Amino acid sequence: QVQLVESGGGLVQAGGSLKLSCEASGSISSILALVWYRQAPGKHRDLVASITRGDNTYYADSVKGRFTISMDNAKNTIVAHLQMNVLKPEDTAVYYCTARGPPPAYGTWGQGTQVTVSP
Repeated sequence: QVQLVESGGGLVQAGGSLKLSCEASGSISSILALVWYRQAPGKHRDLVASITRGDNTYYADSVKGRFTISMDNAKNTIVAHLQMNVLKPEDTAVYYCTARGPPPAYGTWGQGTQVTVSP
């Protein structure tokens, strides 16, 4: 079993910064990558950024140059950080973390963390 716990969300003014973290525990050996998604009210859940265990990264066009994803590997946990700079009101959403890899990583999602950017 894999558990994912997001943290770091909050309320920030436009132009500000936040750092989200996704801590993975449990059967972390099955995790090949950690991925951040976000979902705004009434919209689809969109991929924001991803990082593999080999530190290969991917960013959605909407966040390139503003967001940075990184990963810390420890013995029993993996943490994916999402540093978000120059935040815009359109970044407002619930941010979710998910794991890529075979079961039990496959299909695991965190509970989400709310990010609100005021104009």
